[in-house]
Amino acid sequence: MTAAATPEAPRPVRPAEPAPGTARTPWGRWWFGPVPRARIAWLRILGYVFLPFDMLLLTSSSLAHARLPADLYRPVLLGRLLHLPAPTPAAMYTLLAVTLASGFVAATGRFLPRLTGYVCACGYLWWVTISMSYGKVDHDHLALVVALFVLPSVGRARIDDQRGCESSAWAARCVQVSVVAAYFLSMWAKVKIGGFPEWPNGATVQWALSRRGTAFGRSLIDYPVLLKASQWFMFTAEAVSPALLFLRGRPLYLFVLFFAGFHAVTYALMSIHFLPHAIWLAAFLPLERLTGRLPARLRRVLGGRSDAASAAAPAAA
Repeated sequence: MTAAATPEAPRPVRPAEPAPGTARTPWGRWWFGPVPRARIAWLRILGYVFLPFDMLLLTSSSLAHARLPADLYRPVLLGRLLHLPAPTPAAMYTLLAVTLASGFVAATGRFLPRLTGYVCACGYLWWVTISMSYGKVDHDHLALVVALFVLPSVGRARIDDQRGCESSAWAARCVQVSVVAAYFLSMWAKVKIGGFPEWPNGATVQWALSRRGTAFGRSLIDYPVLLKASQWFMFTAEAVSPALLFLRGRPLYLFVLFFAGFHAVTYALMSIHFLPHAIWLAAFLPLERLTGRLPARLRRVLGGRSDAASAAAPAAA
């Protein structure tokens, strides 16, 4: 008789390694490294609160354009692709009301944040397209348009929600890229149109100060060497602006402060503020840290939870 064969012990099965996700590669971590949802909530508040100021003051020309003859309407490329009609007063006032109302609802983050956010984004894009289809195009609205489209993609977000989220990271990174693109493409336009080194060696700043300079700015017109040095400084700053996308910690915050100071000086010299662009430098900052410094009542007004609810949430998890 042969000995009965003993059954073999089951071989241990090696657990399958997770497939490389979007955040497991350097490129993926750069785009999708988790960012707290609270940062998105703060950026939404910033954008939607700024929107009435922009539409009623900075781009209010859309209302004035609606009263002009239709044959003066020369839509920019986007307007031509979408076949946007010439504006009328009724259409523009309706668009203004719908955009601001949807932005207000989206800012709370409590009721259909994606739907209301995208309605606001589409309405504002139409509004700003009309504003810039009569001969003057401002490049300082790029980041605002991008932010209005990407921030709703995160869905619900509260200012006290510290959970890391890849969709939050993507939205914040898109805003950052648009901010840097405005700087870098401005430098590229100077090279393409004015030439290099002709533009930084030219007299553009001197001409701008003579045309719309403040009293302080006009006092510098007689110092051409200083103004030429400022042009080289401006040109270099725009050329190295992509560093904003790769710096971390204190060097990043100092670079953000530098560009904020640059806009402040520009306003002091020429009354040019670039506010629709400059406010989005905040996308490079850890805004979620602001939440803990707010009084509990104000935190609730801005969409956060009470202290008791916030403390109970981690315990329940």
